[in-house]
Amino acid sequence: MKVAVLGSGSAGNSVLVCAGETRILIDAGFSARSLADRLDRLDISADSITGIVVTHDHGDHTRGMGIFARRHGTPLHLTDRTREACAKLLTGDEEVLEYRPGVAFSIRNLRIDSFYTVHDAADPVGISVVDERSGLRVGVATDLGRPTAQIRHALSGCDLLVLEANHDDVMLRTGPYPAAVKQRIASSHGHLSNRAAARLALELMHPRLAGVVLAHLSRECNRPFLAERVVGDALRKAGWKGHLEVATQERPTELLDVEELRYRAGPIQLTLL
Repeated sequence: MKVAVLGSGSAGNSVLVCAGETRILIDAGFSARSLADRLDRLDISADSITGIVVTHDHGDHTRGMGIFARRHGTPLHLTDRTREACAKLLTGDEEVLEYRPGVAFSIRNLRIDSFYTVHDAADPVGISVVDERSGLRVGVATDLGRPTAQIRHALSGCDLLVLEANHDDVMLRTGPYPAAVKQRIASSHGHLSNRAAARLALELMHPRLAGVVLAHLSRECNRPFLAERVVGDALRKAGWKGHLEVATQERPTELLDVEELRYRAGPIQLTLL
């Protein structure tokens, strides 16, 4: 199982998950051309994408989904309410498969588990993806607002986490946004701060957790080194020795081999509990 964040931030979000010949995108928040270019950097053909799973209707998660789906014949997986909210992006020429939050479905050998998140969108969900062959699990949770018991449960047991670390509290408070925007970002329906991401990462830490990729950083109210320091310090103090990196808006991460990350961290991680 291999994972790459194609890019993440307020201008676009997309995560690639590969297991054998099955290749899916979680969200398609860049233009269709940019998505194809980002995949090409990883030596992945856009025509080989098996499906796109959309988490919610905001443009930074849906921008290129319609054109990409039509251009490459890629099925779109949406909830009913997200499909309604994204009607302007669809022409009816796409293959659209609706899913229900909380009800698992499969894309070939990948099982997709969705769970409700708290965010100001029509029908926001987070996603965990399980490779039925290896049992490896990847969790993708951005645009969280606040972590709930359901979210914690859904993300427990992941081998790799793509986790939101949107803003630094001080930078948000003193930053350029209007007061209403600051209030929205910091609210329970907005985004996780670095400190909130660190707390959630600690709660989700377990012996099999081999990697954490921090995502959806604000350009105005965060810096990669701040997010990595806050979350990394919390995890290291708790004894975690896995892989930590920060996804950027401009370019994809490397294609991370989850099994390899587990192999590297395995003997040390077993001492956590």
